[in-house]
Amino acid sequence: MADHLYSGPGAKVRWFVKRFGACELFLLPLRILCSRLVTPFLRARRFPFRDENLEYFYAHYNVTWCNERCVEIPIGRQFLARAKDGDVLEVGHVLGHYGDRGHAVLDKFETAEGIINADITEWDTEQRFDLILSISTFEHIGFDDDAEDGSDEKILAAIAACRALLKPGGVLAYTVPLGYNPDLDRLIEADAMGQDRGWFLLRRGPRDWAVVKRAEALGTEYGRPFPFANALFIAEHDK
Repeated sequence: MADHLYSGPGAKVRWFVKRFGACELFLLPLRILCSRLVTPFLRARRFPFRDENLEYFYAHYNVTWCNERCVEIPIGRQFLARAKDGDVLEVGHVLGHYGDRGHAVLDKFETAEGIINADITEWDTEQRFDLILSISTFEHIGFDDDAEDGSDEKILAAIAACRALLKPGGVLAYTVPLGYNPDLDRLIEADAMGQDRGWFLLRRGPRDWAVVKRAEALGTEYGRPFPFANALFIAEHDK
Protein backbone atom coordinates (compact mmCIF):
# COMPACT_ATOMS: atom_id res chain seq x y z
CA MET A 1 0.00 0.00 0.00
CA ALA A 2 1.40 3.40 -0.96
CA ASP A 3 2.26 5.92 1.71
CA HIS A 4 -0.04 8.85 2.15
CA LEU A 5 0.32 12.33 3.58
CA TYR A 6 -0.41 11.32 7.16
CA SER A 7 1.51 8.03 7.35
CA GLY A 8 4.53 7.65 9.59
CA PRO A 9 5.39 8.90 13.09
CA GLY A 10 4.30 12.50 13.69
CA ALA A 11 3.10 12.86 10.12
CA LYS A 12 -0.58 12.79 11.06
CA VAL A 13 -0.10 15.83 13.30
CA ARG A 14 1.68 17.71 10.52
CA TRP A 15 -1.12 16.74 8.10
CA PHE A 16 -3.76 17.89 10.59
CA VAL A 17 -2.13 21.30 11.05
CA LYS A 18 -1.63 21.72 7.30
CA ARG A 19 -5.27 20.94 6.52
CA PHE A 20 -7.12 22.37 9.53
CA GLY A 21 -4.79 24.92 11.14
CA ALA A 22 -2.77 24.92 14.36
CA CYS A 23 -5.68 26.26 16.42
CA GLU A 24 -7.61 23.06 15.81
CA LEU A 25 -4.92 21.13 17.69
CA PHE A 26 -6.33 22.77 20.81
CA LEU A 27 -9.96 23.33 19.82
CA LEU A 28 -10.72 19.80 18.60
CA PRO A 29 -9.82 18.14 21.95
CA LEU A 30 -12.09 20.67 23.68
CA ARG A 31 -14.95 19.83 21.33
CA ILE A 32 -14.39 16.13 22.00
CA LEU A 33 -14.45 16.72 25.75
CA CYS A 34 -17.64 18.78 25.50
CA SER A 35 -19.33 16.46 23.04
CA ARG A 36 -21.06 14.13 25.48
CA LEU A 37 -22.29 17.11 27.49
CA VAL A 38 -23.59 19.05 24.50
CA THR A 39 -25.26 16.44 22.27
CA PRO A 40 -28.08 15.44 24.69
CA PHE A 41 -29.28 19.05 24.77
CA LEU A 42 -29.33 19.79 21.04
CA ARG A 43 -32.91 20.17 19.89
CA ALA A 44 -34.17 18.25 16.90
CA ARG A 45 -34.18 20.33 13.73
CA ARG A 46 -34.71 19.67 10.04
CA PHE A 47 -33.36 20.92 6.73
CA PRO A 48 -34.91 20.51 3.25
CA PHE A 49 -33.18 18.36 0.67
CA ARG A 50 -34.67 16.76 -2.45
CA ASP A 51 -38.31 17.32 -1.49
CA GLU A 52 -37.84 15.94 2.00
CA ASN A 53 -37.22 17.52 5.39
CA LEU A 54 -34.27 15.61 6.79
CA GLU A 55 -33.41 15.69 10.46
CA TYR A 56 -29.98 16.95 11.50
CA PHE A 57 -27.88 14.12 12.87
CA TYR A 58 -25.98 14.67 16.13
CA ALA A 59 -23.42 12.19 17.44
CA HIS A 60 -20.39 12.17 19.68
CA TYR A 61 -18.25 10.25 17.17
CA ASN A 62 -16.02 12.53 15.10
CA VAL A 63 -17.76 15.53 16.76
CA THR A 64 -20.53 15.04 14.23
CA TRP A 65 -22.71 17.48 16.15
CA CYS A 66 -20.54 20.45 15.11
CA ASN A 67 -19.40 19.67 11.57
CA GLU A 68 -20.77 18.86 8.11
CA ARG A 69 -21.50 15.24 9.07
CA CYS A 70 -24.70 16.46 10.74
CA VAL A 71 -26.19 16.90 7.26
CA GLU A 72 -24.09 14.40 5.30
CA ILE A 73 -25.26 11.41 7.34
CA PRO A 74 -28.99 12.04 6.76
CA ILE A 75 -28.29 12.77 3.08
CA GLY A 76 -26.32 9.54 2.78
CA ARG A 77 -29.13 7.62 4.48
CA GLN A 78 -31.62 9.17 2.07
CA PHE A 79 -29.62 7.80 -0.86
CA LEU A 80 -29.48 4.38 0.84
CA ALA A 81 -33.25 4.40 1.39
CA ARG A 82 -33.86 5.21 -2.27
CA ALA A 83 -31.64 2.32 -3.30
CA LYS A 84 -33.96 0.03 -1.28
CA ASP A 85 -32.72 -3.56 -1.64
CA GLY A 86 -30.23 -2.84 -4.41
CA ASP A 87 -26.53 -3.63 -4.36
CA VAL A 88 -24.64 -0.74 -2.71
CA LEU A 89 -20.95 0.15 -2.55
CA GLU A 90 -19.69 2.88 -0.25
CA VAL A 91 -16.35 4.45 -1.22
CA GLY A 92 -14.73 5.66 2.00
CA HIS A 93 -15.75 4.10 5.31
CA VAL A 94 -18.11 6.63 6.89
CA LEU A 95 -21.65 5.34 7.41
CA GLY A 96 -20.47 2.23 9.23
CA HIS A 97 -19.27 4.41 12.10
CA TYR A 98 -22.91 5.44 12.62
CA GLY A 99 -24.44 1.97 12.47
CA ASP A 100 -25.28 1.87 8.76
CA ARG A 101 -23.92 -1.50 7.66
CA GLY A 102 -25.00 -4.26 5.35
CA HIS A 103 -23.46 -2.84 2.17
CA ALA A 104 -20.01 -3.24 0.62
CA VAL A 105 -17.36 -0.71 1.67
CA LEU A 106 -14.12 0.16 -0.11
CA ASP A 107 -11.55 2.27 1.71
CA LYS A 108 -7.94 2.60 0.60
CA PHE A 109 -6.43 3.02 4.06
CA GLU A 110 -8.88 2.26 6.87
CA THR A 111 -8.70 -1.32 8.09
CA ALA A 112 -11.71 -2.99 9.66
CA GLU A 113 -13.60 -6.23 9.23
CA GLY A 114 -15.28 -6.47 5.86
CA ILE A 115 -13.67 -3.37 4.36
CA ILE A 116 -12.05 -3.76 0.95
CA ASN A 117 -8.64 -2.06 1.05
CA ALA A 118 -8.08 -0.85 -2.50
CA ASP A 119 -7.77 2.27 -4.61
CA ILE A 120 -11.09 2.81 -6.43
CA THR A 121 -9.19 3.71 -9.62
CA GLU A 122 -7.43 0.32 -9.58
CA TRP A 123 -10.01 -2.01 -8.02
CA ASP A 124 -10.98 -4.93 -10.24
CA THR A 125 -14.30 -6.69 -9.64
CA GLU A 126 -17.02 -8.34 -11.68
CA GLN A 127 -19.72 -7.08 -9.31
CA ARG A 128 -21.94 -4.18 -10.38
CA PHE A 129 -23.93 -1.86 -8.16
CA ASP A 130 -27.25 -0.05 -8.11
CA LEU A 131 -25.78 2.71 -5.94
CA ILE A 132 -22.21 3.81 -5.29
CA LEU A 133 -22.17 6.30 -2.42
CA SER A 134 -19.31 8.38 -1.03
CA ILE A 135 -19.36 10.87 1.84
CA SER A 136 -16.56 13.45 2.07
CA THR A 137 -14.00 11.14 0.49
CA PHE A 138 -13.40 12.30 -3.07
CA GLU A 139 -11.71 15.50 -1.86
CA HIS A 140 -8.90 13.34 -0.41
CA ILE A 141 -8.24 11.46 -3.66
CA GLY A 142 -4.89 12.52 -5.06
CA PHE A 143 -4.66 15.21 -2.39
CA ASP A 144 -4.10 13.30 0.84
CA ASP A 145 -2.83 10.08 -0.68
CA ASP A 146 -0.16 9.30 -3.26
CA ALA A 147 -0.67 11.75 -6.16
CA GLU A 148 2.13 14.28 -6.59
CA ASP A 149 1.13 16.50 -9.51
CA GLY A 150 -2.35 17.67 -8.62
CA SER A 151 -5.46 15.70 -7.84
CA ASP A 152 -7.96 16.76 -10.51
CA GLU A 153 -7.15 13.95 -12.97
CA LYS A 154 -7.30 11.28 -10.28
CA ILE A 155 -10.64 12.59 -8.97
CA LEU A 156 -12.10 12.40 -12.47
CA ALA A 157 -10.59 8.93 -12.88
CA ALA A 158 -12.27 7.85 -9.64
CA ILE A 159 -15.63 9.14 -10.89
CA ALA A 160 -15.15 7.25 -14.17
CA ALA A 161 -14.17 4.09 -12.28
CA CYS A 162 -17.28 4.32 -10.11
CA ARG A 163 -19.58 4.85 -13.09
CA ALA A 164 -18.07 1.81 -14.79
CA LEU A 165 -19.08 -0.29 -11.75
CA LEU A 166 -22.75 0.75 -11.92
CA LYS A 167 -25.52 -1.43 -13.25
CA PRO A 168 -27.62 0.06 -16.05
CA GLY A 169 -29.84 2.62 -14.35
CA GLY A 170 -27.49 2.80 -11.37
CA VAL A 171 -26.44 6.00 -9.60
CA LEU A 172 -23.16 7.37 -8.25
CA ALA A 173 -23.77 9.88 -5.45
CA TYR A 174 -21.23 11.75 -3.37
CA THR A 175 -20.77 14.72 -1.07
CA VAL A 176 -17.62 16.85 -0.95
CA PRO A 177 -16.69 19.99 1.00
CA LEU A 178 -15.81 23.19 -0.79
CA GLY A 179 -12.59 24.99 0.09
CA TYR A 180 -10.62 21.92 1.17
CA ASN A 181 -8.98 20.75 -2.07
CA PRO A 182 -8.17 23.57 -4.54
CA ASP A 183 -8.06 21.17 -7.50
CA LEU A 184 -11.51 19.85 -6.67
CA ASP A 185 -12.81 23.40 -6.22
CA ARG A 186 -11.61 24.28 -9.71
CA LEU A 187 -13.37 21.26 -11.17
CA ILE A 188 -16.61 22.22 -9.45
CA GLU A 189 -16.31 25.88 -10.45
CA ALA A 190 -15.75 24.84 -14.08
CA ASP A 191 -18.72 22.44 -13.86
CA ALA A 192 -16.32 19.72 -14.99
CA MET A 193 -17.38 16.87 -12.66
CA GLY A 194 -19.85 15.52 -15.22
CA GLN A 195 -22.75 15.15 -12.80
CA ASP A 196 -26.33 14.75 -14.00
CA ARG A 197 -27.71 16.52 -10.94
CA GLY A 198 -26.04 18.64 -8.29
CA TRP A 199 -26.88 20.63 -5.17
CA PHE A 200 -25.01 23.10 -3.00
CA LEU A 201 -25.50 23.41 0.75
CA LEU A 202 -24.27 26.50 2.59
CA ARG A 203 -23.68 26.71 6.32
CA ARG A 204 -25.28 29.79 7.86
CA GLY A 205 -24.85 28.89 11.49
CA PRO A 206 -23.17 26.23 13.67
CA ARG A 207 -26.01 23.81 12.85
CA ASP A 208 -27.90 25.67 10.14
CA TRP A 209 -27.55 24.48 6.53
CA ALA A 210 -29.57 25.44 3.48
CA VAL A 211 -29.65 24.51 -0.21
CA VAL A 212 -28.44 27.50 -2.23
CA LYS A 213 -27.59 28.36 -5.82
CA ARG A 214 -24.05 27.49 -6.96
CA ALA A 215 -22.98 31.16 -7.19
CA GLU A 216 -23.71 31.61 -3.49
CA ALA A 217 -21.67 28.57 -2.47
CA LEU A 218 -18.64 28.84 -4.77
CA GLY A 219 -15.63 30.42 -3.11
CA THR A 220 -16.71 29.47 0.40
CA GLU A 221 -13.72 28.99 2.68
CA TYR A 222 -13.05 25.80 4.58
CA GLY A 223 -12.94 26.33 8.36
CA ARG A 224 -14.33 29.88 8.25
CA PRO A 225 -16.48 31.26 9.79
CA PHE A 226 -17.38 27.88 11.32
CA PRO A 227 -15.04 24.94 11.93
CA PHE A 228 -14.62 22.38 9.15
CA ALA A 229 -16.75 22.61 5.98
CA ASN A 230 -18.91 25.68 5.40
CA ALA A 231 -20.30 24.55 2.04
CA LEU A 232 -20.96 21.18 0.42
CA PHE A 233 -21.45 19.95 -3.12
CA ILE A 234 -23.71 16.92 -3.54
CA ALA A 235 -23.74 15.24 -6.94
CA GLU A 236 -25.47 12.38 -8.75
CA HIS A 237 -24.22 10.63 -11.87
CA ASP A 238 -26.46 8.27 -13.83
CA LYS A 239 -25.28 5.13 -15.62
